[in-house]
Amino acid sequence: MFWFGKFVAALLLPPTGPLLIALGGLVWMPRRPRLGRALAYAGTVGLLVLSLPIVGAMLAAAVADGAALPPGEPVKADAIVVLGAGSRGYAPEYGADAPTTLGLERIRYGAWLAKALALPVAVSGGVVYDGDPEAQVMAAALGREFGVFPKWIEPRSRNTHENAVNLAAMLLPEGVTRVVVVTHGVDMRRARRELQAAGFEVRMAPTVVPTWQVDGFADFVPGISALRGSTLALYEMLGNLRATLAGIP
Repeated sequence: MFWFGKFVAALLLPPTGPLLIALGGLVWMPRRPRLGRALAYAGTVGLLVLSLPIVGAMLAAAVADGAALPPGEPVKADAIVVLGAGSRGYAPEYGADAPTTLGLERIRYGAWLAKALALPVAVSGGVVYDGDPEAQVMAAALGREFGVFPKWIEPRSRNTHENAVNLAAMLLPEGVTRVVVVTHGVDMRRARRELQAAGFEVRMAPTVVPTWQVDGFADFVPGISALRGSTLALYEMLGNLRATLAGIP
């Protein structure tokens, strides 16, 4: 079921989804010219629109739910949980696997919170394709680069649902029920739903909380980073839909 979900998401999300629509239009054009042209235009224009920074920002802000944790605010919790965001399989400059840019943003903020709140840290993330378990990569980076050594390392999870289930099996028996959860703003709604359903009392501590506003002409110039942001936001929308269908409040 995990791999089926990955396959469906890969087909639906940009750039593959819009490109398949455009390709389908080209295939249909000799037989049904009007339908073929409509599909080709829809796929091409859809990909272009999703590549606009203003659209990526709007989608991310729409799926996010909540605000950043105010610095210095007292928090009643038992631990900080940092959720994985992917790793680079063998980074030659480090001689080992390394966190992705998103993963590094999370562990940096997790380290900052661990020092500010004086709480132990749990990291969660397994192997999706190959390489070392992501939790181990995160733990190594936290210790080596930030001087924070996680107390719990959960190395089997491949998605947010498994993060929640496996963390509950590890932490709840030790009496860790109140957690500060570090993830990205775009992922906070789904992370909160899954962890609460697993039995935790959750306080979200997102990094990079999305907002949107028109700052200038550059907001309407297509770019690969904007397309990546749109893809991530749409992925989270699919994840939230899956959670809703699974009956998770």
